[in-house]
Amino acid sequence: MDRNKMESVIEGILFTFGEAVEPSRIAKALEVETKEVVDLIKDMQKRYEEEERGIRILELDGAYQMCTASDLYEYLIRIAKQPRKQVLTDVLLETLSIIAYKQPITKSEIEKIRGVSCDHAVSKLVEYSLVTELGRLDAPGRPMLFGTTEEFLRSFGVSSIDELPTPSSDMVEEFKQQAEQEIKLDVGGE
Repeated sequence: MDRNKMESVIEGILFTFGEAVEPSRIAKALEVETKEVVDLIKDMQKRYEEEERGIRILELDGAYQMCTASDLYEYLIRIAKQPRKQVLTDVLLETLSIIAYKQPITKSEIEKIRGVSCDHAVSKLVEYSLVTELGRLDAPGRPMLFGTTEEFLRSFGVSSIDELPTPSSDMVEEFKQQAEQEIKLDVGGE
């Protein structure tokens, strides 16, 4: 293996692990001597510094870790302060619509409708402030009840959940047919 390829592998390993990796482990992966890995890393460290690259390789207690150059921290802070665009996947939209139309609703009720676990989807919707915990159902286990928030109303341009569109009878029939088709596919695929 040539030098450029070995450096590429070292970069990939250090980037992927995200924590300090001993040169002996890298040497085993490359099937070379540990000293050769250390020499390559030292050269890479020097070159990254000279080229003023955005990443550095730090030595930590005899192991090496890839990290961001310290002079870039102010830029990282700036980008971290920017609001992240929330992307609602089909799963999140489906879960959100169930909550919006059936609220207050428990996770188990959502799962009965969707047919799959909804823990991740509900957690993401709570994180995005589109859904909130409304309290607990007065039933065994006291499951949490979920409903939509003011942020949901703002995001979807309605002033109350009463303004949500009502599916027409044709749409309801189409949804039923799609659900029956999915059930047939699920049963046939098992």
